[in-house]
Amino acid sequence: MKKTDVLIIGGSATGLVAAVTAKSNHPEKNVTVIRKEEKVMIPCGIPYIFGTIENSGNNVLPDGGLLKMGVEIIVDEVIKVNAENKICKTKGGIELSYDKLIVGTGSMPAIPKWLKGTELENVFTIPKNKEYLDVIMSKLDSFEKIVVIGAGFIGVEVSDEFNKKGKNVTLVEILPSILGATFDDEFAYEAQELLSGRGVTTITGCGVKEIRGEGKVNGVLLQDGRILEADAVILSLGYYPNTALAADMGLVLNEFGFIKADQYRRTNITDVFAAGDCAEKVDFATGKLSRIMLASTACTEARTAGMNLYELNTFSVFRGTVGIYSTCIGDSAFGVAGLIEKVAIKEGFKVVTGSFTGINRHPGKIADAHKETVKLIVSKQSGVILGGEVLGGKSAGELINVIGFAIQNHMTVYDLLMTQIGTQPLLTASPAGYPLVKAAEVVVKKLCK
Repeated sequence: MKKTDVLIIGGSATGLVAAVTAKSNHPEKNVTVIRKEEKVMIPCGIPYIFGTIENSGNNVLPDGGLLKMGVEIIVDEVIKVNAENKICKTKGGIELSYDKLIVGTGSMPAIPKWLKGTELENVFTIPKNKEYLDVIMSKLDSFEKIVVIGAGFIGVEVSDEFNKKGKNVTLVEILPSILGATFDDEFAYEAQELLSGRGVTTITGCGVKEIRGEGKVNGVLLQDGRILEADAVILSLGYYPNTALAADMGLVLNEFGFIKADQYRRTNITDVFAAGDCAEKVDFATGKLSRIMLASTACTEARTAGMNLYELNTFSVFRGTVGIYSTCIGDSAFGVAGLIEKVAIKEGFKVVTGSFTGINRHPGKIADAHKETVKLIVSKQSGVILGGEVLGGKSAGELINVIGFAIQNHMTVYDLLMTQIGTQPLLTASPAGYPLVKAAEVVVKKLCK
């Protein structure tokens, strides 16, 4: 029987960061990662293999760093864990004992049971599986009409990438606009206008009744009776936690099927931790259970687990999911952090919002200058920043991270108003008209009335 000090099940972002953190903090310990995939995909880059980065081979997480640190990687599938005796068994016949275990088994694409036709040929999901994605790539040239169902981030990004390849793409969303679950209306509608302007047909406010075909897909029937011709259908309807192994070994799951874990990522079984998409999340602002699954959140949780394996570190805790997203449609980037206005109001917060639109370069005649809009959602009573949204150039991704830092550190809009910033004409907006600070000014004026 093989032995290891720290065993990590799962090799995506969670497995990578957990292994690096565990080995960095405990170099004397043996750290082993067991994963099913020979090559692991970079999660957030997956939609872009269909166009921008050309193929899946350009979107692989390298193993060199782990191997150099002395982490052992076993490509196999764990089929059983005896948590009482601390032994795991793999499909390939390996038995391995461990001292500490981090479960990072990730998530799987959701395929609704009520949706007829999902079993047809050329109906696909977007998993983190290189071999599966390569099948889509191998068939892509034969597809002319592609229907994407679900206009969250992955649905939007995949649609845009197929459109870049010259395909006839229709994106179907049951909500009134694309990205409507994540952004307030003014941002979501602008994203939809941009995507439509690039050539993607968007159908919103209408669901799908069934996928049609005999053996192979040939169309999609909408709830309003329209039929869309389709050579291929992409299901982008969210993900669910991959927790069958966890449940079998006795880990407690919450009502949404995630592994229950505390702020140190400890589970109900001693010496077993859980992190990433399979692990429980609570919303940073509300304390409610959250279904957010993000690679960035997974990395934070994995780091937390890796730092608390042998002793608890009060400075290394996971206090809740802020939820920080960003995406690009052409040269325009959209970002969101924390609670959007409509969600904050629904949760019962009394909020004040402020928006400002400026330019992300100074002067605005610089070649890559782009309109930049920042919206802040602030608690009326305390002035604490609950959320923010950004529309701008590609630097918007970093700007929304700054807003995320502000939320996580309970900064108020007054703190933000007095924050010192660095600016540079080729890189940022003007210090006199910095949209983040100007949006804070708008909120403060409202609060002071």
